[in-house]
Amino acid sequence: MILVPVVITALIGLACIGMVWYTVVHGTGLGIENNDDFYMASQGISKMAESALKGATRAEQIDGLAELSQILDKNAMSLTVDADGKNLYRYGNSTDADAALQNAVNELNGEGYVSNGERELYAHQVNINGTSYRISVFASHAELSYGTLKVVVALAVIILLFGIFMSILLTNRFLTKFVFQKIEQPLDMLSEGVRQIRDGNLDHRIVYEAKDEFAPICSDFNEMAVRLKKSVDLTQQHEQNRKELLAGISHDLRSPLTSIRAYVEGLLDGVPKTPEAQQNYLTTIKNKAEDIDHMVGELFMFSKMEMGEYPDHPELLRLDNEIRQLLSSAGLEYAEKGLLVSTEELAPATVSADPEQLRRVLINIMENSLKYKNKETGRLELSLREEEDGFRLTLCDDGPGVPEESLPRLFDAFYRSDPARQNPNRGSGLGLSIAAGAVRRMNGKIHAELRKMGGLAIVIWLPKAEG
Repeated sequence: MILVPVVITALIGLACIGMVWYTVVHGTGLGIENNDDFYMASQGISKMAESALKGATRAEQIDGLAELSQILDKNAMSLTVDADGKNLYRYGNSTDADAALQNAVNELNGEGYVSNGERELYAHQVNINGTSYRISVFASHAELSYGTLKVVVALAVIILLFGIFMSILLTNRFLTKFVFQKIEQPLDMLSEGVRQIRDGNLDHRIVYEAKDEFAPICSDFNEMAVRLKKSVDLTQQHEQNRKELLAGISHDLRSPLTSIRAYVEGLLDGVPKTPEAQQNYLTTIKNKAEDIDHMVGELFMFSKMEMGEYPDHPELLRLDNEIRQLLSSAGLEYAEKGLLVSTEELAPATVSADPEQLRRVLINIMENSLKYKNKETGRLELSLREEEDGFRLTLCDDGPGVPEESLPRLFDAFYRSDPARQNPNRGSGLGLSIAAGAVRRMNGKIHAELRKMGGLAIVIWLPKAEG
């Protein structure tokens, strides 16, 4: 936009320069300052014209006279050459006073200098090759030429200044009307968007369809709003999880502590009369204390995992061999507790994982199936299949399962499908949450599915090990 007034001013300036140039070339010129200067210049021009008339032919004479045009223009003079009373050559502007000046020269025998105060004439007669020539040089006073030039220059300056003023005025109006209005609309939209975000409306988005410099800014604003909403939602979810965590800890610790307190008071009051009854009381107190210790241990592990401080030492493992070794060492123990663990199919699988974390994941899932079985002897089947880009490990039990709406939250800390949380003895509510955290650290995925024949299936996907 800065170039617009510059270009307009340059064009007007060139027009003014052209006007002055035209006036100088085709107008009165600069003229002669006094009579003596005119007389001396006229004599010089007359002699040069005389030399030109000595040409052999008429064409040569006229060409020679034409060469004097630059000198005549420079001094604002006119030249007339007559041959035997007939005009041979004329150059320059003539005035109404020229005829009177010519008659005055005739009174001087056709040769001499005359002036009427504004116009001057110098005439000279010469005879060349039998032909009589009269050379007449005319000029106006210098004051008239300079005055005209001053008027033209002053007019050019006025036009130039007016043109500059108008170009700046029109450019400013154009900027105000088109450019500023174009900027104002997106700025108002951005300002309104900021107010909406400030007032808590994180769903507000700017709809800007123009393809100009503001399009990326509006797009970045919308991206900022999306990220801010995700951040706020995540903060709220963390706050909700923290509240549920505190509520879960309080509830799950209160139950065994209440039992311990009741049994201790019973012992102090002498409720158990026999040594066998007293031993049962002490055994119950010991079991409840072990439950609390186990719960605190899992809570500590969950907190370390959430803070990213849980030790992780991945290495290349044969997942199928790890499963076989675990069942070989712990399968009999689970069978005695009432859970039969079997393998349906184990495909060869090499993954990158921490063996301790992998073992904890499998044990936590088996413990979950053991605690929630609704038969005297429950069953848990493991299968491992290879997929295109990883391995799918599925653990299916024949327990009671969970309501379908509870599936997405099974891996939340302290979540139980029983809203009343009437049976905390069945677990701390952290086992599946810890398992999910460990699987994510292995770059894997975990989710739960309901079996068509009843029961719950935990599905773990792990990527293939590179190399």
